[in-house]
Amino acid sequence: MTDLLLVLGVLAAAAAGLWAWRRYHPASFWYGVAFPARAALVYLTWHHVASGCRLTRNRRRFRLTLDAVPVVGPAARNAATVVEQKRRVRRVDVERAPRLGLLRPTRLGWRMRLRLHDGQVPADYEKAAEGIAHAWRVHSVRVVDVRPGYVTLWATMRDPLTEVTLSPAPVELLRVRPGRLENGHEWVMDFRAVPHWLNAGATQSGKSNLANAVIRDLAPQPVALVGFDLKGGVEFTPYMPRLSALATTRKESVDLLSDLVGEVENRMATCRAHGARNVWTLPEHLRPVPVVVLVDEVAELFLMADKSEKEEVSRTATALLRLAQLGRAFAVHLIVCGQRIGSDLGPGVTALRAQLSGRVCHRVNDPETANMTLGDLDPAALDAARAIPAETPGVCVVAGQDGAWHRARSVFVPECEAEQAARDWAHLTPDWDALVGSVPVVHPAA
Repeated sequence: MTDLLLVLGVLAAAAAGLWAWRRYHPASFWYGVAFPARAALVYLTWHHVASGCRLTRNRRRFRLTLDAVPVVGPAARNAATVVEQKRRVRRVDVERAPRLGLLRPTRLGWRMRLRLHDGQVPADYEKAAEGIAHAWRVHSVRVVDVRPGYVTLWATMRDPLTEVTLSPAPVELLRVRPGRLENGHEWVMDFRAVPHWLNAGATQSGKSNLANAVIRDLAPQPVALVGFDLKGGVEFTPYMPRLSALATTRKESVDLLSDLVGEVENRMATCRAHGARNVWTLPEHLRPVPVVVLVDEVAELFLMADKSEKEEVSRTATALLRLAQLGRAFAVHLIVCGQRIGSDLGPGVTALRAQLSGRVCHRVNDPETANMTLGDLDPAALDAARAIPAETPGVCVVAGQDGAWHRARSVFVPECEAEQAARDWAHLTPDWDALVGSVPVVHPAA
């Protein structure tokens, strides 16, 4: 009895210690206890999981059989059985699972590389991802890397987008951190790498919150912010202290776009005069101020009430397309937002969409908007965007600089916080007339 009580006491103390370890230091508990247990489970059950998900293949292999052994062969089970072939080694069909690589732990799960069977493609594993996730009792499994003959699966234990927080970070030019990706990494929008972004989303989906986060992070940077808000200016007027220019009508938009195109041409002439391919290779004292253009509702720029607006719409579409095509080299960047983005708005929207390499798709009301945003990238990304529930504002599908798509969520930025940032950094706002009135710098004649 004493020994039994001692064993029970040791087990209770061990259980309490493990609970405390997991409660107060979950990271080390995951790497020290939980992940090794999960890894053992994955390796031990992988053959059954692959077979259930139809990822196995039959191979002809030599195997040792017991048919000719009288004690354990068929003759022992049935005395009337006559063994005609007494070969102990023969070729039989053997079910083989894909070869697993080394499991590598991450903060939220693990990654592992698999070798494809002959005839398999990564799409086979994308279709089986949901079944693998249920078999391993994890939140999700995704194909995150594809190489010839190999795929990498990334398993996530829990949804990292339930609560999103960010720690303070130093300000970097033309880099904003609006939230987090589903792999736990920070979501970084680097305009030097991806110059233009398309931000689609329905009302209350988090589209405006993403714009607030971008304005808050760009406010302390030495950049010029330009706004297009054809909803009467109700969205961007509170940020007017930090905006160098704001257009609230169609005519103002045409004039402001003309100024932007003229500024791009001035910067182009300056680069040509100094033998530079872009403004970032100019001497620092000649380098112009970067310009970030925010369009609140792109559909308002392309809709026509009557034929009298056709010319203005055409000029608007042409100017926006020129900015998208030429802006990257000359530090003019676009963030185009919209609730409804469809081909019915005209060919200008389709041409503009093709130049916006960064894509953000929140919950949308119609499938065509999701198709316009993500349909030309990856069908799986399109399915993920359509599955965003209405009760998770800020969750979106992002396709950016790494060439892959991710689920992400922007951190909640109240409007008052973005407005306060605009007021605090109002002294950094460049004067628009002085900015677009600059003349190109040329070499004097020899």
